[in-house]
Amino acid sequence: MMKREKITKLQPRKYSIEEKIRRKKISRINLNDIANTILFLAVFVGIWQLTFMLGIWPRVALPSPAMVAQSFAELNFSLITNISVTMWRLMIGFSISIILGVGIGLAMVKFKDFGKTMSSFAVGLQSFPSIAWVPFAILFIGLNDFGILFVVIMSSIFSVMLSTYSGIRTVPPIYARAARNLGAKGMPLFRYVMIPAATPSLIVGVTQAWSFAWHALIGAEILMAAYLGLGHILDVGREFQLMDQIIASMITIFAIGLVFDRLVFSKLANKVRDRWGLNQGNE
Repeated sequence: MMKREKITKLQPRKYSIEEKIRRKKISRINLNDIANTILFLAVFVGIWQLTFMLGIWPRVALPSPAMVAQSFAELNFSLITNISVTMWRLMIGFSISIILGVGIGLAMVKFKDFGKTMSSFAVGLQSFPSIAWVPFAILFIGLNDFGILFVVIMSSIFSVMLSTYSGIRTVPPIYARAARNLGAKGMPLFRYVMIPAATPSLIVGVTQAWSFAWHALIGAEILMAAYLGLGHILDVGREFQLMDQIIASMITIFAIGLVFDRLVFSKLANKVRDRWGLNQGNE
């Protein structure tokens, strides 16, 4: 019987001088991106202010940037509280989606017949509009946080499931054969070989799932009349025709999405690409 050898984790890469120079160039590009973003926002606010001064739309329909800034000041602590509640719902629902999605995706790889059948259903349910889950959640669960979490989970779990399934299935077979020759099988094979090799695909699926979860959460908070959350602020603004409050909430939602995309998922994707040497072609 072949003696089973221990599979060790890959050590972090040591960056060469050329790679350090490339990273400095990337940081300069990031500074240019920030400058371009600031310039774009300045032009956008200027056009917005000019439109307001021309009086094309009434103030109740299009407030000025100063009025929206004042709305931010008036919301103050209330805005922070509502952001915290929304982020809490997002983290809980999204974490459950990742755990269940990865688990079911691995089961789909393990059991081929189940994988073929479930992948077909998952593709159809992935394209299912997230808002369409709201009436079902209201009647089946109720107007509460569990109903909102249900909508978030059902809107994002299928992206994680499919990315796990397709990512592991597209791993080059030579990786698995080499690991088996070293004595790996079962869970160690998945843990140390298959899952790390499928990580780039999994990151793409998780990023997409987060986008779906974020969209579904705000929509569910509005339609399910949540007592707290950014969707609640939007709903109150609609009911009392407070356009400045609505725009302030929209800016907040946009800012949170931008921060997560640039500072979390983009950074994570770049680290994964660096680890696997996928950025070398861009040098």
